[in-house]
Amino acid sequence: MSSNNIESQGEQYSLHEGGRSDRNVTDLNSIQESDFENELQGLEREYTTFKNNEHENIDKHVNNNSGVNSSSNNNGNNPFKYDSINHSNAKTSSADYSNDLDQGGSSIPEHLYVRDYQESEISIKNYYERTIAPNMTFKSVGNYFLSLFPILKWMPHYNITWFVADLVAGITVGCVLVPQSMSYAQVATLPAQYGLYSSFIGAFIYCCFATSKDVCIGPVAVMSLETAKVIARVTEKLPADTEITAPVIATVLSMLCGVISLGLGLLRLGFLVELISLNAVAGFMTGSALNIVAGQVPALMGYNSKVNTRQATYLVIIDTLKCLPDSNINVCFGLIPLVILYLWKFTCSTWGPMLITKLKLTGRKKFFADKFFFYAQTVRNAVVIIVFTLISWGCWRSNKNTNVKMLGTVPAGLKDVGVMKYPPGLATKIAPNLPASVIVLLLEHISIAKSFGRINNYKVVPDQELVAIGVANLVGTFFNAYPATGSFSRSALKARCQVRTPFSGVFTGACVLLALYCFSKAFYFIPKATLSAVIIHAVSGLVASYKVTWNFWKVSPLDFLAFIITVFITVFASIEDGIYFAMCWSCALLLFKVAFPSGKFLGRVQIAEVLNPKIIKVDSGEYNNDSDDSNGFNTGSDIIIEETINVGNSGDKFEKKDGGNYQEVSTSKQGESSGGKGSKDFDDYSIVNRNRVVYHTKWVPLDPKYTRELNPDVKVMPPPPGVIVYKPNESWTYINCSRQYDIIFDRIKKLTRRGQLVEHTSPNDRPWNDPGEWHPPQIFKKFGRNKSANSVSAASVSNSATQVFSKLWRKKANINKDFDEDNLYNEPQEPIEDEVVEGTPYESENDNDNRPILKVLALDFSNVNQIDATGIQSLVDLRNAVNRYADRQVEFHFSGIISPWIKRGLIGSGFGTINDEFSNQSLIYGHTSYHIVNSSYSKQRFDNNNDIETQAVGYDPATGINTPFFHIETPDFSQWDI
Repeated sequence: MSSNNIESQGEQYSLHEGGRSDRNVTDLNSIQESDFENELQGLEREYTTFKNNEHENIDKHVNNNSGVNSSSNNNGNNPFKYDSINHSNAKTSSADYSNDLDQGGSSIPEHLYVRDYQESEISIKNYYERTIAPNMTFKSVGNYFLSLFPILKWMPHYNITWFVADLVAGITVGCVLVPQSMSYAQVATLPAQYGLYSSFIGAFIYCCFATSKDVCIGPVAVMSLETAKVIARVTEKLPADTEITAPVIATVLSMLCGVISLGLGLLRLGFLVELISLNAVAGFMTGSALNIVAGQVPALMGYNSKVNTRQATYLVIIDTLKCLPDSNINVCFGLIPLVILYLWKFTCSTWGPMLITKLKLTGRKKFFADKFFFYAQTVRNAVVIIVFTLISWGCWRSNKNTNVKMLGTVPAGLKDVGVMKYPPGLATKIAPNLPASVIVLLLEHISIAKSFGRINNYKVVPDQELVAIGVANLVGTFFNAYPATGSFSRSALKARCQVRTPFSGVFTGACVLLALYCFSKAFYFIPKATLSAVIIHAVSGLVASYKVTWNFWKVSPLDFLAFIITVFITVFASIEDGIYFAMCWSCALLLFKVAFPSGKFLGRVQIAEVLNPKIIKVDSGEYNNDSDDSNGFNTGSDIIIEETINVGNSGDKFEKKDGGNYQEVSTSKQGESSGGKGSKDFDDYSIVNRNRVVYHTKWVPLDPKYTRELNPDVKVMPPPPGVIVYKPNESWTYINCSRQYDIIFDRIKKLTRRGQLVEHTSPNDRPWNDPGEWHPPQIFKKFGRNKSANSVSAASVSNSATQVFSKLWRKKANINKDFDEDNLYNEPQEPIEDEVVEGTPYESENDNDNRPILKVLALDFSNVNQIDATGIQSLVDLRNAVNRYADRQVEFHFSGIISPWIKRGLIGSGFGTINDEFSNQSLIYGHTSYHIVNSSYSKQRFDNNNDIETQAVGYDPATGINTPFFHIETPDFSQWDI
């Protein structure tokens, strides 16, 4: 071995010892070559001795930290060197890590190579380049305009298979849409033709802008009811001789809703619709359905003119019951069709499949039977209307003065189509009703589109759906249409028909146009009571079932409460009040969860992953082990987890039996083995011992019995004394930072004591908010002392009273000498009761206080995705208050930060980095903790033959070595020298 190699070895040794070795490394050059190996062995022994004594001498080096700082490397406060760990500033594990070789190919002292990584702060430029710049290119602008017309993406791929499926679905839905649209126009207090206008134009326009293939645009029950209420309110404000009619009001409402929807869609503000929760939507949909049903019952019974259906639902029900004696022949055209519709639906949806199962139909027979019942159920509305229209026509032919109320004249074709009338001032009168109308229009459509997108596995873009619904209603104004949106029942029908593209809307609209031109004369004889039966049958599906209601209760009682209250408000007040309450409840609940975060203080458990365990349930006491089981088994456990290891190639297994011993369980044929017949060669088998299970520290809430994150029977170990770990569950913003500040600081005062003992000789020196223990006035002591014969008894009473009041005050002020909370730090002890003696100073709260001094506050920010200036300031205030309380610089450690802007804000306020003001070098001295990553990067070296060889070896810091207080995960503080 050459002298150059010896010198390099000596330099490496000096590097690890930080320049504190008493041996002069350069003296190695005078040693004879024959003694090189002995000297190197001596150096290694001295190095090992130095590392063993380093922990014992750490306090001495802390007191002389100026000398330590002077011996730091040129990286300043960097605790890592480029190629090794700097032991002068940190304690590190003495484990061997690398198999690196020097250029000569000989082995060098084993150490860990860690590449340098200095974490930089994010800037506005980085945000611009990542978020804004990609959206400012010509390509992104072109993609934006292309996204407004989704039909351009799928129409070039249109084929005959899609055409056939869309044709069948479109015609099927068209047969349902024609009677429903006329019925819903009746709900909106409009002539029947306006429902047909809204149906066909919405179906035509929507297919060009839609991202959902299932949604069917047209008149719906809830929006029709809202339109009727808007018409009624606006009509009340108009003079008696006005020329503004109900269709004009409805068309202007459609235009205003369309403009708002289109604007929200173009600005990509579809997320606003998500502010209303599902349970709130279900609540006002259920309430609206009850409102519609109640409003259609008078028409079903034939006395619609005697009941004001625009009042609250409960009042409509009361008036309907009062007018029951006024029922007439229209009941036959209302109740009978309603019963037929429900029986028909039950037969096709429930009895039909049961019959198919009972007859054990298979193959083509089952296919045609399913199709028969499906299409039979689909055409039930059309068949019922046709049959009772013929009956009504027959009654009219026999007696033209019949009392059967019929639909009346429906103009053929597009007679009322043209540029809409826009009377001045009408928009101002409609404006107060716009919020509720827009919410109903958009919320119902988006919820339906997203639901069918999830069911049928395709993506729905809410922003583009707003564009589609906005354009459909804007174009509808040229056809005097009233507001249209997505229908749940018709969309479900399209999905059942296996529609392939949104182009099916063209065929649906064609069916409506065909009905307008060819069957308008027949529409005259449709009984109004039959249309009411169709409406009641259709909207009854919107009422939430008991299963849905019960599911709300099981998922979240607050969601159940919102649902019930919304239904009651809609029934006893109005649909608008129900909508506003649902929206306000959703926003208030969101704000409440953010403002009152449910953060948790964490403790630690040792946890390990067991792969493919075999779980055996046994009776208590069946599995016994006389010795202490160090592997985690409890004597008399009800469940045993055994390791079952597949070994060899024969499929044989080994299982642990009888106190952990492995026994062979053969699954192969007798006399066979992996090597053929005969005895088995056990050298070919590998058995994994459960002692090799690697445990690691996991931080979990200290109250697992409530959080259920961990088995409640597992004892969660508290953090080491002087350490508090807190995990906020919401972002740290101006809404909740003050509350979280109070939670943390109250916990600190509860678990730790002040860092500086303060004794006061007079109660007058104590602050009003920290008065200490209560003591009786001096007059009671003098009263007990001045008594002659009975002074002993009086003094005893006085001292007893003093002790009682001290106990009560200490309990009230939460100042306990031997603090104990669920045995966090101490075994429970009785507080020491000192007799009050005159002339002695008042004892301080720090006397006999065994609580630790706070040294580390760790915050797990894995659930914090944003922080603002107010939140940063609250952390700064918390740091100042904690430092004053502990009378030292308390370490603030952060883990799991997911946003670079959070790091930027923290670093800007002095967190995370080493600085003289808040986190000086002495804080991390003695227990520096870094996470490293096995990066397996390629490193080139020369072997003995001077050939270049690539070796996969290397480690990277998980976080910047210039931010020692930021961690990927919360460190195991029990390994630190705190």
